[in-house]
Amino acid sequence: MSALAGHFSIHFRELRNRVLASFLAVLVATLIAYAFSEHLVRFLMAPLITGHPNLAKLVYTNLTEAFVSYLKISLLAGLIVGFPVCCYQLWMFIAPGLHSHERRMARTVVFWATSLFAGGVVFAYLVVMPEMLSFLLSFADDQLEPLLRLDAYLTFVARTSLAFGLAFEVPFLMVMAAKAGIVSKGYFVRQRKYFYIAILILSFLLTAGDVLSAILLAVPLFGLYEAGIIFSRPFKGKLKTEG
Repeated sequence: MSALAGHFSIHFRELRNRVLASFLAVLVATLIAYAFSEHLVRFLMAPLITGHPNLAKLVYTNLTEAFVSYLKISLLAGLIVGFPVCCYQLWMFIAPGLHSHERRMARTVVFWATSLFAGGVVFAYLVVMPEMLSFLLSFADDQLEPLLRLDAYLTFVARTSLAFGLAFEVPFLMVMAAKAGIVSKGYFVRQRKYFYIAILILSFLLTAGDVLSAILLAVPLFGLYEAGIIFSRPFKGKLKTEG
C-alpha cells in the first residue's frame, strides 16, 4: 500500500508542477499582453477602421469599463499565447502512459483541431467581421449616429471569433466520427436536412440571435458540412454497419 501511495504521490507532484508551470505561463503572457493592451485593442478595431475610418474611436460609459475591458483582452491574449505551453505540459504528463500509435493519433488530433479553429478565427476577422460591420453600420443616417462602446465591441469580436473557430471544427468532428466507426458517410448524407436545421439553430445560438451574424455563420457551416462528407469517404470501408 505504501508503494502505491508513493507512486501516486510522485504523479501528484508532477501534475502539480505542470499545472503551476501552465498557470505561470498564462500569467506572464497576460501581464505582457496588458503592457501592449492598447495595441491589441487597435488590432481588434482594424475591421471597423478599415471600412469606417470616421469611427476610429470607441467610447466607454462608466469609469471602470476601459480598465476591465483591457484586462479581459489581456487575459484572452494570455490564454492564447500560453495555450501551447499548457498543451505541452499536459502532453508531457500523459505521453509516458500512451502507446506509440496513440501518441501519433493525439498529435494529429491536436494539430488539425488547432489549425481548423485558428482558420475559423482568421476567416471571421478578415472576411466576416468587416462585412457584418458594414451592414450593421449602414443604418446610420442623419437621425442615427453610431456610438460604439468599447466593451460591447470587444465582446462582439470575441463572440464572433469563438463562434467561427468552433464552427470550423465541424468537418474534423465528422471525419473523427467516421474514422472511429461511430457513423458512416451515408449517415451524414441521409441526415443532411436535419443537420442543416441544427446548423441554423446553432448559428442563432452562437451569435446571440443576430440574424446577419447567424446567416454569415450558417453559410460556411453548410460548406464545411459538405466538406466533412467528402473527407470522411476514405473511411467508409472501416465503418460499422448501420441498422
